[in-house]
Amino acid sequence: MQNDASEFINLYLPRKCFTSKHVIGAKDHVSTQKDMGEIDKVTGRFNDQFKTYVIQRAICRMGESDDSILRLAKANSIENFFSIKPLIINSL
Repeated sequence: MQNDASEFINLYLPRKCFTSKHVIGAKDHVSTQKDMGEIDKVTGRFNDQFKTYVIQRAICRMGESDDSILRLAKANSIENFFSIKPLIINSL
């Protein structure tokens, strides 16, 4: 395909899994791509930058996608990722 400047461009850009380093095919509809937005520490607002994590079908099928994303986020020094305080219920 050609763009407006008559340059040939590819319509398909293959993705690669961040955990297993395998190339994800065009017909793989189970793989996920998540964009984690970066927050400004001073204002607490989104600063138009994000980190992208791509996880392939085999990792999702094993149930390891959430653990893989957590490990990748810690490696990229994203703080307070999945930091949920436990709910404490007082019994009477």
